[in-house]
Amino acid sequence: MLSAVLDSTILVSAFLRKRGLAAQLLDSGVNGAFDFWFTPGIVDETCHVLRTREHLRLNFPYTNQEVEEYQTLLLSLARSVSALPAVKVCRDPNDDYVIATALGAGVQYIVTYDKDLLDLTNYQDVRMIRPEAFIHLVRQQAHGP
Repeated sequence: MLSAVLDSTILVSAFLRKRGLAAQLLDSGVNGAFDFWFTPGIVDETCHVLRTREHLRLNFPYTNQEVEEYQTLLLSLARSVSALPAVKVCRDPNDDYVIATALGAGVQYIVTYDKDLLDLTNYQDVRMIRPEAFIHLVRQQAHGP
């Protein structure tokens, strides 16, 4: 079965565009189409972005209450990774945390819109992939070769 870490860019997008690709991907994971991981730290980053980025609030009106409800939902889905390896490959420490989460969880993919992560392409056995490509893999897996 496919396995992936969904990073905060995916979780933010799923919140903002309830019918968008990231939301479809999250729903697919919840429904068992693939094994997905994100940690409370990734949820915290997601909600911090939603609370503090003014351009998001201007383009996608939402309330703090909606962010809190989303945080509660995500925390109920989040999985802890007990041993995070030390990783220092990105200029953004949050990206290093996402990679460490993927390595600690033993997943195949990090699904992201983050350009810094996508530019890495691969790190050890983890492939950085856009949601469009990952949903294609999920659909292939569901329908067979």
